Amino acid sequence: MSTETAKTEVGSYFIANYPPFSLWRSDLRHEIESAYESEPDSSVPLGLYIHIPFCRKRCRFCYFRVYTQQNAKTIQDYVDALEKEFQMISQQPAVKGRKLKFVYFGGGTPSYLSSRQLLSLRDRLSEYLNWDDAEEVTFECEPGTLNEEKVKTLKEIGVTRVSLGVENFKDSILEENGRAHLSPEIHKAYGWIQDVGFPQVNIDLIAGMIGETDENWQNCLEKANEMRADNITVYQMELPFNTIISKEMKEESKESPIADWATKRRWVNEAIDWLGEKGYHVSSGNELVLNPETDRFVYRDNLWRGSDLLAAGVSSFGHLQGVHYQNYDKIEEYKEIVNEGRLPVNRAYRPTKHQMLIRELILQMKEGHISAKPFREKFGVEILEEFATPFQHQQETGFLTIDGDDITLTRKGLLQVDTLLPAYFEEDHREIRYT
Repeated sequence: MSTETAKTEVGSYFIANYPPFSLWRSDLRHEIESAYESEPDSSVPLGLYIHIPFCRKRCRFCYFRVYTQQNAKTIQDYVDALEKEFQMISQQPAVKGRKLKFVYFGGGTPSYLSSRQLLSLRDRLSEYLNWDDAEEVTFECEPGTLNEEKVKTLKEIGVTRVSLGVENFKDSILEENGRAHLSPEIHKAYGWIQDVGFPQVNIDLIAGMIGETDENWQNCLEKANEMRADNITVYQMELPFNTIISKEMKEESKESPIADWATKRRWVNEAIDWLGEKGYHVSSGNELVLNPETDRFVYRDNLWRGSDLLAAGVSSFGHLQGVHYQNYDKIEEYKEIVNEGRLPVNRAYRPTKHQMLIRELILQMKEGHISAKPFREKFGVEILEEFATPFQHQQETGFLTIDGDDITLTRKGLLQVDTLLPAYFEEDHREIRYT
């Protein structure tokens, strides 16, 4: 893909793991079964991802497994299945006796659940996996699903980091992109969040939504700054294969309605500059924080450094004691398998030590700076020698600088870091489909 003028075509751009998901296979499920049965490694931090797949409506750019407008019985059946899965996970030798350091409720829309359902979920699941002592509990929210009672419930069930999916402040853009909420709901939801009080609050913006303009993007930055959230995450719009927009492009031979990559990177660059003048600091290629000393994203920091992550719920991804895995991605199949008393793992992959090195290297590069020292200590590898070719090429083309052990991405590199990372993949993985 050209780094300057490429259109936003169908395909996955964002690098979230390694080796590519397309290599994970159902005939490798025995790998995660073996990992679950192994002795626990308490030296490795343990996290938990819980997928809540329900939404008021499906965004046109969404590529996650979601189910819209579900009734209370469907949600209750799903919570019942989650409880059974939690019970099975908690009994595995690799999990017994280990404490959760971080928890992430993702979706879908976790805040689609009612206060009563959330309290029931916490009470039933905590019998098996308790997050009372976790350092961070993140909970994704769609503004239109919140009310004051529910925000108070989030505090009650132990949430420490609220992530509010703002995306944009202009109603016509929200509507055109299929978002369920409108701007008045953003301000009401954020007011309740501020009144209740959480240690960390993040808001999401997306650069390049259908209908975006220079003038409106600046307006979004100004409104985001007025909120003074602890963290602001700015994504560049992409079009994975299974989005509504992607399907329309394929079936109706439509041109991409999304801004090209150069425009999206310019908008993110403007966000970094303008919000930087207002006191925000770069935390990664798409994250800004008010206070670098206190505003930490524990989930990200641990996941990118090889921590274990238990996957719970339909379609969830995890990593346990050296094995990547994903649960079944259809809710009926997921519930059926759990109700049979089996762990709902659909596919798995055991990376080699070299592949785990690559995984941590590329994910940490997304933070904008890495040091060779931790990799030398953990893997016994000199990364500046092992990956000399891509480092040298990207230094020569202005994407990064090297000073002793320190590798620092330039602004140019940070804005398109995901396009740089495949150069560090093993050769056989560079041209295959990522997902």
